Amino acid sequence: MRALVLASGGVDSTTCLALAVRRFGAAEVLALSVFYGQKHQKELAAARAVAAYFGVARRELDLTAVFAESGCTLLAGRGELPHTSYAEQQQAAPGRPVSTYVPFRNGLFLAAAASVAEAAGCEYIYYGAHRDDAAGNAYPDCSEAFYQAMREAIARGTGGGLKLEAPFIAKNKAQVVAAGLELGVPYELTWSCYEGRDKPCGVCATCRDRLRAFAANGQKDPLEYEEVEL
Repeated sequence: MRALVLASGGVDSTTCLALAVRRFGAAEVLALSVFYGQKHQKELAAARAVAAYFGVARRELDLTAVFAESGCTLLAGRGELPHTSYAEQQQAAPGRPVSTYVPFRNGLFLAAAASVAEAAGCEYIYYGAHRDDAAGNAYPDCSEAFYQAMREAIARGTGGGLKLEAPFIAKNKAQVVAAGLELGVPYELTWSCYEGRDKPCGVCATCRDRLRAFAANGQKDPLEYEEVEL
């Protein structure tokens, strides 16, 4: 294996997966998905469908126990999700992470990914963080500074054997979608909504961001939404 891709089943990680497959070939790519008690377990079904589409090997981890004490609203049984944009949520609590921030989630995922990738003989880890993910301080573990720190930690911790790549870290979500459209990414197989119902809600922050990204590219999102509110 040449590369491990953190594959959630969403727009960003699926685009990352497409990039890795184009660069290394499907036989050299391993997709890693994580269950952590999230309300939107449908993203795992999407991750399985996406991996099957690209013909890549796949592994799944269950890290639910790590977040047992967290009150994060993204987790099952932890209260209602906000149906406002990240900007509005940040205005309500300036400088603080949003209620759907899972404590150090990307740090945990990347550390676990480094172990899996090194054991599998990979040279690269890909993950799909982008500029809009940080949203000020909404998700501090999506910032470019965090990426650079983890890149250095993984390189040092593996004796230089692993390189962390975040190809969209300086781009926004519209640019991620633009790259995916050029690559022919099967966005109809992906899932982003935090609610995890039969159809995406269209009003949670991640639905709003996704819809805006497609609209910015003059494209209609292939998913059918319960409602649309940009």
